Amino acid sequence: MIVLLTLIVMTLLGLGFLNALWWVAAGVLIFGLYHHRRGGYGGWNREDEAGFRDYRDYRDRQDRWGRRYARQRRGRWLREDRRRHE
Repeated sequence: MIVLLTLIVMTLLGLGFLNALWWVAAGVLIFGLYHHRRGGYGGWNREDEAGFRDYRDYRDRQDRWGRRYARQRRGRWLREDRRRHE
């Protein structure tokens, strides 16, 4: 697929010496391919959405675990901190 698109772009660039409109067509094609590979105009593509959703779920689980653990051990940590500072 990439070979075919490269050949089309090269052909359009070659034809551009006959008529400048072909250079414009090649530029539009290159621009479209570039934005398609980057996922559009600043939006998330499907793979990025799934990866971000996994990361967000992981981060939320870590936060919940951290809050739960901090509540259970808060008194012990405070006593240890006081001992260290005395």
